[in-house]
Amino acid sequence: MSQEPLDVGVLGYRFMGKAHSNALARLPMFFDDAPDVNRHTLVGRNEEALAEAAEQFGFEHISTDWEDVVDDVDVFYNLGPNHVHAEPSIAALEAGTPVFCEKPLAPTLEAAEEMRDAAADSGVVAGCAFNYRFVPAIRYAKNLIEDGKLGEIRQVRGRYLQDWLVDADAPWSWRNDEELAGSGALGDLGAHTVDLARFLVGDETGEMSEISGQLQTFVEERPVEGSDETRPVTVDDAYAAQVEFESGAMGTFEASRVADGHKNDHTISVHGSEGSLEFSLERLNELKYKGADHRGYETILVTDESDPYLDHWWPPGHVIGWEHTFVHENYEFLSSVRDDEEFHPSFEDAYQVQRVLDAIERSDESGERILLE
Repeated sequence: MSQEPLDVGVLGYRFMGKAHSNALARLPMFFDDAPDVNRHTLVGRNEEALAEAAEQFGFEHISTDWEDVVDDVDVFYNLGPNHVHAEPSIAALEAGTPVFCEKPLAPTLEAAEEMRDAAADSGVVAGCAFNYRFVPAIRYAKNLIEDGKLGEIRQVRGRYLQDWLVDADAPWSWRNDEELAGSGALGDLGAHTVDLARFLVGDETGEMSEISGQLQTFVEERPVEGSDETRPVTVDDAYAAQVEFESGAMGTFEASRVADGHKNDHTISVHGSEGSLEFSLERLNELKYKGADHRGYETILVTDESDPYLDHWWPPGHVIGWEHTFVHENYEFLSSVRDDEEFHPSFEDAYQVQRVLDAIERSDESGERILLE
């Protein structure tokens, strides 16, 4: 096992760039067995802003061209907008460089398939950054399901509600454009819900096999910040879907970016023949669980040292936060790169999520239920 530091190149220096850079900086403080990491090159378009971000995030170099970076680092992080996920990631994989890409994998199913195939052909580690798999309470829930504590899985319900676009005068951004984002609430938020459902119950239920969906746009155009112009909104503000799993279990999923009063409300519930559980991101350290011999739900504070990942943090009862999920996923991904081991969620996992998102869109367009084979 090589002990040489991994040179990491990162494309993107705003929201996700800051979140992952923070995680990279925290790794050696809390995970003694984490790979040594060198924050090598930060990539972006605006050289002045890029230089400021590189100094703030602790990167040695900057570049305005990802093509100069993908074969010059040991690991490539693609944290750019959805429409730039495919080309740089595929180029890095073809150069034999492991890739960590933000979600959703791509704006379209076709692009996601190309990325999935490139990862398979490359033979190197390729992961998609569905960070909510790495919440300790979610890992605790996964263990309960695997141990049979819920019995036969019958229903999964997931919702992801935000309100940052509830104001019709909220400014237009790339997330409102189909060409740049692929979809709206569906890809931005629904991808997380679909991935969590697959992660939690997929081994028990199989894949989602039948899907019906509806998408809705409530604000058709938005103002361009700093001008008197407006631009059309070409993605959904909200979606809802019903799914059937191969086992016969059913799921109901929804997301909205115009749900007034909800800041980051990602809730997922699983109901089985012998118990139920529920998790809400707005109460990240808690898991509600009803066992077979319980009259109702108990709320478990998942902060004990024996709980997933928490031996690395604070004394029992001291809660962790949203940013810690990035530390956990970076630890797992970079350890997989160092040890040349499979990482999940992989590009294959992310492609399966994209298949579901695509089916929801096709169902909305056709008004018909879609069968996935």
